[in-house]
Amino acid sequence: MERSFEHEIRSLRLGAGEVFHGEGILAVTKALLQSGVSYVGGYQGSPISHLLDVMVQARDDMRELGVHVEACTNESAAAAMLGASIMYPVRGAVTWKSIVGTNVASDALSNLASPGVIGGALIVVGEDYGEGASVIQERTHAFALKSSLWLMDPRPNLPTIVHCVEQAFELSEASNTPVMLDLRIRACHVRGSFVAKDNRSPSIGTHRAMAEPAEFNYARLSHPPVTLDHERAKFEARMPAARRFIEAAGLNELFDGEHTDLGIIVQGGLYNTLIRALQQFGLADAYGDSAIPLLVLNVVYPLLPDQIARFCAGKRSVLVVEEGQPDYIEQEITATLRRAGVDTPLRGKDMLAPTGEYNAEVMLAGLQRWLDADAGADTDAEKAGRGISTQGARELLADVRRTRELAVQALGAELPPRPPNFCTGCPERPVFAALKLVQREVGPMHISTDIGCHSFATFAPFSFGNSILGYGMSLASGAGVRSFQQRRPLAIMGDGGFWHNGLLSGVSSTLLNGGDAVLVIMKNGYTSATGTQETISTPLAESRRVAEGRSATDGELTIENTLTGLGVKWLKTVHNYRVAQVRDTLREAFTTKQGGLKVIIAEGECQLERQRRLKPLRARALNAGQRVLRTKYGVDDEVCTGDHSCIRLSGCPTLSIKPSRDPLKRDPVATVEAGCVGCGLCGEVAQAAALCPSFFRADVIANPTWWERLRDRMRRSIIGLLQPA
Repeated sequence: MERSFEHEIRSLRLGAGEVFHGEGILAVTKALLQSGVSYVGGYQGSPISHLLDVMVQARDDMRELGVHVEACTNESAAAAMLGASIMYPVRGAVTWKSIVGTNVASDALSNLASPGVIGGALIVVGEDYGEGASVIQERTHAFALKSSLWLMDPRPNLPTIVHCVEQAFELSEASNTPVMLDLRIRACHVRGSFVAKDNRSPSIGTHRAMAEPAEFNYARLSHPPVTLDHERAKFEARMPAARRFIEAAGLNELFDGEHTDLGIIVQGGLYNTLIRALQQFGLADAYGDSAIPLLVLNVVYPLLPDQIARFCAGKRSVLVVEEGQPDYIEQEITATLRRAGVDTPLRGKDMLAPTGEYNAEVMLAGLQRWLDADAGADTDAEKAGRGISTQGARELLADVRRTRELAVQALGAELPPRPPNFCTGCPERPVFAALKLVQREVGPMHISTDIGCHSFATFAPFSFGNSILGYGMSLASGAGVRSFQQRRPLAIMGDGGFWHNGLLSGVSSTLLNGGDAVLVIMKNGYTSATGTQETISTPLAESRRVAEGRSATDGELTIENTLTGLGVKWLKTVHNYRVAQVRDTLREAFTTKQGGLKVIIAEGECQLERQRRLKPLRARALNAGQRVLRTKYGVDDEVCTGDHSCIRLSGCPTLSIKPSRDPLKRDPVATVEAGCVGCGLCGEVAQAAALCPSFFRADVIANPTWWERLRDRMRRSIIGLLQPA
């Protein structure tokens, strides 16, 4: 049972004049429907998973509108969907997480951008950049430049975001070019409201099929020799058309200010942070009105040379606020001003941080340096009439630094890091506990890790992993290592990664080359790290199969059958929580004399999905007065020795320590906290590693039967008699 988006789906049905309230990413979803989109596809990933999740669960509403929705197996498949708009006047939108998702989709994007599109094509990318990112630090901007795709970076304001989505389709059709809409994490989750419009049913869609396909037109194929004509069309026809549309539609926003001798050019996505920083100087109010003129670039590629030159002309200094490297926008503006003969001094990375996310503190410090250098700023508030005072900002930054120093003094050290970790009861944790036990016997081995929940094993207490090179690429990344390692290398991937890329890039390549390696596939039933979306091997309830018109044979689409059909000879499936069995299977994989690829399927349902499925069932049973059994685990204080081997082997967040009640025990003892979900890992690890027998299992029974009540009274009586007075 996935998370329900019933509330979000209701907001997609709002009509003209009704007010939408919600997050930015859901506003994008509503804007797509208001734009008459014919098809939507994508691959999940933070921070845009919400968009596709809502549309998948709203399939009935989409079908009624005539919109086709498809959850793709990877980003490349999603990008390829936009091929429908090359030959047909249909609007399509796809979505994925950037930059890693855009990397996967880049081949399809290049071939899509070459002939261009007839119908509007929109790519919504979640820009996972900055301190809170979960991926490598790169920007989508490079792909826009490389393939000549127009890139929008809307101001984090719901009416602006919705307007940009609707105008993106218009821009795409006016210039016959796909458009990328770059949504930063904060833009995806910003909350607000806007006045909705009616959803538009597409003129061509699932409810209005075309009688005949489009006629053959070689000029619309991304294939030589017409690709040379495509290259010329990009810059001689499409880009001028795009610039004309951007100018006429006013997509970039100009805000006037009283300090007309200064100016700031800012990416739309950074507008809110910039305004917040300007407020600290008294240069902006709570409504966003700035005393310094602003040029907000909701379209960051292509830029408008005339607009840039007009804004900068006659100013004493202009600051370009561009997050990340390389500084594409600053370089282009510099070249634009040089060509236009505008000699206004341009500031940017020389004042702001050269790399990283521009949070409020970074923005504040950069603005202070710029104002001190170019704006006649004076640190003496009494002389502020000669310029702009930065004294208040200086004091605020000093307070922040002082607070950090006080925290370090109080703790005696820097604030400890809080890395992400497995969920309580995660079925992947026992596999790594078993692997630690195996390493004690066979020695350390090269471990290729992968994208997914299992990458949390790179943190303590496991600290496993020698490389992470891409989603589903762990087995492929160990190909070179196999040639010079005495011990077999190990690759770990999830079932989501297996279907995304691992099957072709890893398994088939290893079989082709006769590689001798060990692969562990975490089969938890979902693509869990991105929000527990379904994969082709996700178990479906029988009632759901019938409702969706699937046959019973669909259950054969499993990882095991796929690997067997591909030619894997050594294949074993283990239950994750049986640590001893997992340990023995891993040991066999590393020590067997049989060559070739050895695959272990570690099967255990994602604990989040399991709890979502069981909690409503338990609640209904309790309300009905039915018997409900819950399993809990604990530690016997008197038996625990306090060596904490169990914690080092399992790392469960509910397995903690507490002071011992025994005055002869100097070390704290282990304890199981109330968040325990009863997975049994602590006891299994203790047994497999031959640790102390301090763990006990307790069955908590609600609404017990008469026999269970009687048995409990008898046991209490006997125990009471045996206990000393």
